[in-house]
Amino acid sequence: MSELTMDGLAEIMRTAAGDDDNTKVQQNIDDVPFTELGFDSLALLETVALIKREHGVKLADDELTDIKTPRELLERVNSELARA
Repeated sequence: MSELTMDGLAEIMRTAAGDDDNTKVQQNIDDVPFTELGFDSLALLETVALIKREHGVKLADDELTDIKTPRELLERVNSELARA
């Protein structure tokens, strides 16, 4: 499977956030903490569920506590994709 891009991750995040006006998924979000983007743990879990559905990468819930930014999530997802 091909690598997930930051644009692709941002689109997944926008989908996961739904119509929530508190989220700020725009450009240059790579190193912005999820909390500053308005993502709570539920929105992050939804993001990971969408990644699993669309890319086949499953991350354990406890792994998410160490992932603080979109860049960290992207690196983790792509490292799993590289192993597949």
